[in-house]
Amino acid sequence: MNVEDTMANEVEATNATSNNVDEKSFEVLVYSDNRDTRNEVMQSVGRRVAKGLPPINWTEAATWEGAYLLVEENQYDMLILDGEAAKLGGIGFGKMVRDELDPNMPFVILIGRPQDEWLARVANPNQILEHPIDPRSLSASVAEILKEKVRN
Repeated sequence: MNVEDTMANEVEATNATSNNVDEKSFEVLVYSDNRDTRNEVMQSVGRRVAKGLPPINWTEAATWEGAYLLVEENQYDMLILDGEAAKLGGIGFGKMVRDELDPNMPFVILIGRPQDEWLARVANPNQILEHPIDPRSLSASVAEILKEKVRN
């Protein structure tokens, strides 16, 4: 772990884009202790995941504690969680969010090994995807979840 990642592990939560008050945007939290993974997720999906959908306003969290506080204090449309995060990975964090904060919170878990899929299913995510991130699969999953939000 380099100094940059160590500093990011302090309860980091940064807003990756500015809010546009004129247009409703989707609020999406990406949790990973790896800055490169967070950036890859945001770059893979981009600001607009599908035509006709509002833009995405990204929020980053580098620690599970910071992510927990953000979810507790804010309204997110969905979460993207790194199952490989240290201390408490995305699988455990997703389950904790559903058990303690919001039983209907949609989330995607990114796993490092196909063998971990059975474990990820315990958290009942909307989607399980593997590292390395496939931008098309991730974008399609995010679009599907957010389109469902619009319909409801």
